[in-house]
Amino acid sequence: MPELTDQHSTAPTKTAAPGARRPRRRPRRGWWRSWQVRLALFFAVFGPGFITANVDNDPGGIFTLSQAGAQFGYFLLWTLIPITIALIVVQEMAARMGAVTGKGLSDLIREEFGFRWTFFAMVVLGAADFGNIAAEFSGLAAGMGIFGASKFIVVPIGAFLVWMLVVHGSYRPVEKVLIGFSLIYLAYPISAFLAHPDWRVAMRRLVIPTFSHDSAYLILVLGLIGTTITPWMQFYLQASVVEKGIGKKEYGLSRWDVISGCVITDVVSFFIIAACAATLYVAGQHDIGDAAQAAVALRPLAGKYASLLFAIGLINAALLSAAILPLATSYNICEGLGFESGVDKRFAEAPAFYWLYTLLIAAGAGFVLIPHLPLIRVIIWSQVANGILLPVVLTFMLILINRPTVMGEYRNRGFANIIAWATSIIIVIVTALAIVTGAI
Repeated sequence: MPELTDQHSTAPTKTAAPGARRPRRRPRRGWWRSWQVRLALFFAVFGPGFITANVDNDPGGIFTLSQAGAQFGYFLLWTLIPITIALIVVQEMAARMGAVTGKGLSDLIREEFGFRWTFFAMVVLGAADFGNIAAEFSGLAAGMGIFGASKFIVVPIGAFLVWMLVVHGSYRPVEKVLIGFSLIYLAYPISAFLAHPDWRVAMRRLVIPTFSHDSAYLILVLGLIGTTITPWMQFYLQASVVEKGIGKKEYGLSRWDVISGCVITDVVSFFIIAACAATLYVAGQHDIGDAAQAAVALRPLAGKYASLLFAIGLINAALLSAAILPLATSYNICEGLGFESGVDKRFAEAPAFYWLYTLLIAAGAGFVLIPHLPLIRVIIWSQVANGILLPVVLTFMLILINRPTVMGEYRNRGFANIIAWATSIIIVIVTALAIVTGAI
């Protein structure tokens, strides 16, 4: 009688006959899943560093970069490498303090230095920030003026749009919109390629420093530092890291967000300088009134599309910066005074924060509408003021980030301290030289 077996019983494994094909094994997907997880985690923390760095290239920054290319050609490109290194170090410090302490920079200054020093920081930075806010709206007026739009129409509309975005939004949707604005900066590399720069000369000037004691040269060096590493950035970035809920566990990925933003913003700066060096400098147009004039001047030299892309980038930069700068100032002052702050909070939960944000936008936009106002002086001196005030903010940051009671095992290492202190000392030296030569 045959042996009965259950259909679902486990049969012994048969040995394959010699020469028979073995079944294919499925490829291991562990590495791919690991990368998928890492990318998902990265994009979960992505935003604060990328947005903050890109706002560097605001209308004031674009004007400063355009002027550098128009006045000195490719000669100031070398400054971008040390500025990028310093920007990464400083921004990483701000992000790390936010992730480790869970507090904004103004909060830490008040707790560690007392109210007097906090008040001093708020007044000094608030004044500089107001000049920057006015510069953003003047950039919007100038950019839209290229298309024949009146500043008395576009500035109030722009102010209302950025106010609505922040006041009636929450952090995540607002951040997505700001990231979208940041991606439009790709217009500048395209515009630069259409201008046909001498890439060999540009790359040589990028890696070989050229020094000069000329007062205009020194002012532009200080302006380039001030427009790239601004005091307000540290307050906004740290507050954004805290509001997004990034902690010690996410800090490593957040650092890459910071680094990518810093590199991209200075790559854009490179293309702005190169575009103006290849056109305006070569054509002998060494002085420009504003960034919009640079866009118009590009048209006969590089083509209408290069000019159009430059103008679009300017308008985009104005709107993005007009939203961020009042926000950074509101974070700074409200944290310093102990008021509730944050885009995720409702108006009733943080009235001081939102009223201050509203006042700054209204005052900045209104300031630009004053007839016969020398907007160019406001723009360029706001960038110079950023450079002069930066050592004050860096001093606060360096003291805080080296305190074991504040940062514990996450306090600064030697390299970061050297770069940050060197940045402060170089700015002080350049400022002193500018004063001695009569540039300031």
